[in-house]
Amino acid sequence: MYMLVGLGNPGKDYAQTRHNIGFIFLDYLAEKYNLTFKQSKWQAQTVKEVLWGEPVLLLKPLTFMNRSGQAVGEACRFYQTEPAEIIVIHDDLDLETGRIKLVTNRGTGGHKGIQSIVEHLATREFMRIRVGIGRPANREEVSNFVLNRFSSGERDLVRQCLEDIEEAVRLILQNGLTAAMNVINRDQ
Repeated sequence: MYMLVGLGNPGKDYAQTRHNIGFIFLDYLAEKYNLTFKQSKWQAQTVKEVLWGEPVLLLKPLTFMNRSGQAVGEACRFYQTEPAEIIVIHDDLDLETGRIKLVTNRGTGGHKGIQSIVEHLATREFMRIRVGIGRPANREEVSNFVLNRFSSGERDLVRQCLEDIEEAVRLILQNGLTAAMNVINRDQ
């Protein structure tokens, strides 16, 4: 079973912020496919469903971003999910808003949520969908920037991006990571 992990922070204060693009994507899937997340014993909200012809566990860690690996690690051990079957969706400052890039077995790029997952899984060999949120245009602190909501002009880019992320996940599940990377990373 594939595990689709959306990174973010729980609570209304963080909803729809740049840092929560992983949660935003999983909520998009839940709305589109009429899925309901439930509280799990792994400090996460989860839902299991067959999507794109494959069994998938959608997981939103509620441990806050910097401790995401705790929930991911516990769920992986319970379901005996291999790291190569995990797809993590997370924000990335180094990509323009709305761009996505598929990677695997890469460094953390300073992302604390990814760092936590690497620590708890003891490997970097899981798939990631990096979702561009841009960088602050002025001298705004990065920590403040990622906790801001997208501007009205960026919301259309984000809506289109959610469809692109879904297509990337579908391609991974149906054709494998390499084939998906050849399509998605080329188009970006």
